[in-house]
Amino acid sequence: MNITVYLGACESNDPSLKKAVRELGEWIGQSGNTLIYGGSKSGLMGEIAESALISGGKVTGVEPQFFIDKGFQYDGLTKLIITKDMSERKTKMIELGDAFIAFPGGTGTLEEIAEVMSKVSLKQLDAPCILYNLNGYYDSLKMLLEHMKAKGLSSDKRQENIYFVRNLEEIIHIIN
Repeated sequence: MNITVYLGACESNDPSLKKAVRELGEWIGQSGNTLIYGGSKSGLMGEIAESALISGGKVTGVEPQFFIDKGFQYDGLTKLIITKDMSERKTKMIELGDAFIAFPGGTGTLEEIAEVMSKVSLKQLDAPCILYNLNGYYDSLKMLLEHMKAKGLSSDKRQENIYFVRNLEEIIHIIN
């Protein structure tokens, strides 16, 4: 299975994120699944790629040319797909994925997982959309989705296959 993970290329000031992202990468690598991610060597992106590779996994990076030009790509990936821009990257990562995980990240992570949530809610994508709500990171987004339902702008049916999880065990349960 190809597991697309969205996450930041920044270093977090929260050490629990680094530990959790390495555990996620190790599980992906050891389970025989393939990690699909943004292709960067820095921050949490670099951590997940390294941990998946060290664990014997396959890792496909999807990196826009302008990041390649700046030298941000992780060398030594199983496969590196170069896109012309961020829009093409987003499309390719969705096309490759069988399951989608948003690890805590920044505005790019939010944009990417929002598109996946939209496609899942419109039944254009039949795959789990998992928000890794580590230490309550996505609590505000969860409340917003509940607010949408309360206002009649969304529904339980629309939000099927969108999951907020607290740990790796819950991710494994959903994916398996």
